[in-house]
Amino acid sequence: MDLSTFLGLVFGIGALLVSVVIEGGSVTSLISIPAFVLVFGGTIGATAMGFTVDELKNVVTLLRIAFTNEKYDAARLINSLVLFAEKARREGLLALEEDVSGIQDKFLQKGMQLVIDGTDAELVRSIMETELTFMQERHHRGAGIFEAAGGFAPTMGIIGTVMGLVHVLGNLSDTATLGPAIATAFIATLYGVGSANLFFLPIAGKLKTHNAHQIFFYEVTLEGILSVQAGDNPRIVEEKLKAFLAPKQRPEPKKQEDR
Repeated sequence: MDLSTFLGLVFGIGALLVSVVIEGGSVTSLISIPAFVLVFGGTIGATAMGFTVDELKNVVTLLRIAFTNEKYDAARLINSLVLFAEKARREGLLALEEDVSGIQDKFLQKGMQLVIDGTDAELVRSIMETELTFMQERHHRGAGIFEAAGGFAPTMGIIGTVMGLVHVLGNLSDTATLGPAIATAFIATLYGVGSANLFFLPIAGKLKTHNAHQIFFYEVTLEGILSVQAGDNPRIVEEKLKAFLAPKQRPEPKKQEDR
């Protein structure tokens, strides 16, 4: 569970509800089934029109990603690549075949397999960078679903409010219910603006953050793969990859005897 996503959502909604209570209002006064159906049904419909069915099928997966604390251990990755470099210099690239078969990271496994198969370095870079480019594009499209919903929701809220006011203005003869009816009409705007700024847009932002972390991790991976292929000294490989990280994130240097 990603605590920042969960706590941010809870704190944001909680602040909204607490402010209502402080002002002397009732939380139940914010409940309106017609407004809920219009805002969220309309938002879902409008958003769905801009994406394919296959993209929309991934919404649940995207939500899981947003609420999952996905960790990319770059220090551990660097240590693994340094070990590959050491073994490749001692025994040759083909000696890495057994190690590569046990790698769980598909990007690293694919890159190392290309190297073991004797693929030209420029072609390895081209293939892996193409994979990164389209991975990033897929991730941006996923985040775009929530960005689109965040754009449509406030508009749907305004539409709901206008519809409510039209209904109110059509029944001005009943002045006793005029105030509550107007208040109910504005709940749609609250739903639209609130959902956009407390859920849809923050989720899109979190997905973009996850994407940035993953792309950075794989850029380090690719640089390490190419260094192993080039037969670079393991110490040079380590120093080259550590340069990607902030000082406090860098792995502890290995003692010479450990090499």
